[in-house]
Amino acid sequence: MLKKFLAIILIFSIIMSNSFSVKAEDDLAILSQSAILIEASTGTVLYEKNADEKLKPASVTKVMTLLLIFEALSEGTISYDDTVTVSAHAASMGGSQCFFEQGEQQTVRDMIKCIEVASGNDAAVAMAEHIAGSEEAFVKMMNDKAAELDMVNTHFENACGLDADGHLTTARDISIMSRELIVNHPDIFDFSTIWMDSIVHRTARGESQFDLANTNKFLNQYTGANGLKTGYTSEAGYCMSATAERNGIQLIAVIMKADTKDTRNNEAGKLLDYGFSKCDIYVDENVLEGIDSISVKGGTKKTVRFRTIDSYKFVLINESGSNIEKSVEILSDIQAPVKSGDVLGKIVYKSGDMVVDELPIVADENIAEADFLFCLKYVAGKLFIGDR
Repeated sequence: MLKKFLAIILIFSIIMSNSFSVKAEDDLAILSQSAILIEASTGTVLYEKNADEKLKPASVTKVMTLLLIFEALSEGTISYDDTVTVSAHAASMGGSQCFFEQGEQQTVRDMIKCIEVASGNDAAVAMAEHIAGSEEAFVKMMNDKAAELDMVNTHFENACGLDADGHLTTARDISIMSRELIVNHPDIFDFSTIWMDSIVHRTARGESQFDLANTNKFLNQYTGANGLKTGYTSEAGYCMSATAERNGIQLIAVIMKADTKDTRNNEAGKLLDYGFSKCDIYVDENVLEGIDSISVKGGTKKTVRFRTIDSYKFVLINESGSNIEKSVEILSDIQAPVKSGDVLGKIVYKSGDMVVDELPIVADENIAEADFLFCLKYVAGKLFIGDR
């Protein structure tokens, strides 16, 4: 147990871990009030500074709004081609907006573009009302989702991120909801990587084109950047959840309350550079490779079907995945009866002498014990029918 604990700290085997920082707060000289860097597929924390300090998130709030939109799309309760009607309330939003008029209609697809690309507050509220009936009901959904994701220091007051009393979150919580969005709904990248686009306003006065320019200039400043959301208000300062992918490694860097836009972007890049320089992912896409069968003694079958997860990955810090060795350990003398879910052995991953992680191999069926009647029938079959 001690060996495995030390291995987890040193090599970051991460089925469950998402809270350990491998970099002291002042080593990267991050000036922003709060920051965190995580590896997306596993949630491993690579760096943090004041990551649990409650701060105003500005339009980074929209990560949660987008998460609920994409969940609704996945569940089939809405579709990209649905028509969204803009209410007077949605049209009244200040701050960054797409200047919708009351009664104007747009598709869900175009509303997502307006939220993700142009950070439209009016679009965010219109989508909130479309999904939940009112912004208030949608905000309850946002807070319920935050609780579900264990975002323990987050409370939302609106769907768009305008400053409001009690509207607070943390860098860690932003990384959690960002990870949930990009891992489970990768279609977000179809929108977050748009640099320029347009929609068409259709009102009583006719049609007019409205150009959209991505508020996330970091996309063109950092190699591999693919999202996710920027934000700014005078109270929140400059905030961002920045995502980037290189060589199959997806990182999320969150910056909160930077003094300037340049500081925000530069420090996000600094965090991502650090992460990519330290981070490697070991991937085993065929976990059960090399295991042909597992024998059972005294059962109604000679072998038992078995299973574990199909593929497995974990993050390595300051180490190459090529150094990982894998071995299979099957229990000896497995006796019937066997129940589905019984542990039959394990897959062991090591770096040198240290165990990185172990995956159980379990039975995928029930094997009854061979009783006298079964043995009698078996012998009779062999005598009178033979092997066929």
